[in-house]
Amino acid sequence: MEQWRYIVTEPMSPAMNMAVDEAILQLHSEGKVGPTVRFYTWDPATLSIGYFQKAVKEINMEEVHKRGLGFVRRPTGGRAVLHDQELTYSVIVSEEHPRMPSGVTEAYKIISLGLLHGFQNLGLNAEMVSLASEEEKEKYNSPGSSACFDSPSWYELVVEGKKVAGSAQTRQKGVILQHGSILLDMDVDLLFSLLNFPSERVKERMMDSFRQKAVTINEVSSRPISLQEAVDAFGRGFASGLEVELIPSELTAEERALAEELAYTRYATDEWNLRR
Repeated sequence: MEQWRYIVTEPMSPAMNMAVDEAILQLHSEGKVGPTVRFYTWDPATLSIGYFQKAVKEINMEEVHKRGLGFVRRPTGGRAVLHDQELTYSVIVSEEHPRMPSGVTEAYKIISLGLLHGFQNLGLNAEMVSLASEEEKEKYNSPGSSACFDSPSWYELVVEGKKVAGSAQTRQKGVILQHGSILLDMDVDLLFSLLNFPSERVKERMMDSFRQKAVTINEVSSRPISLQEAVDAFGRGFASGLEVELIPSELTAEERALAEELAYTRYATDEWNLRR
């Protein structure tokens, strides 16, 4: 069975978390490291936004600072995610890998099988829903807040009809980077206090819609699930979903050095984070 690296990093700053993902991508593209599954958490709790979002227009930056939260723009698309009571994963693998379909949505589906198996390992009745039909799109779509879990992807992971994971993908240098947020718990009021809305009424309507369409692991689990239990369950999930053996590993010295450089020159800068 093919072996991939399996890395669980210590809690990191928002800039370093994004920089590490990019550093792995770059060094994988150069053949210096193998395909990698990484799990990570954030210090401090952080609001991340998608590559194409308009930070000043969509985000209440004053509230982000007042709450002592981190802030970073991801290299991937999608909408705002509050990284707080959750586990973030990333999968980095060559576009040429025999298991990876050339189409973005099909590759997304293959990688997301790891998530599906992880939820099932926790005893949750999770399923992957294809949003090919207009009916399915309508069921999981929303009027369009800036919050990620409001926004359906082509293949949605749902438990009891509600979205349980938000993922995004980018392709650079012949490498796929897919990362996403696995919610253990979530403070919906906090998340929506960080987003801009034209009026309080619109904000309340969006929050109601969000609560109807998104759910956390501990809302649907019959018992509390800890962060470590989630790491174990999803580690086994990605191994079985991707049909690989995950070998516990550490970041290389070159990955850490490159990540520190990328964090300093890009992900910690206003030029990157606020540029749109």
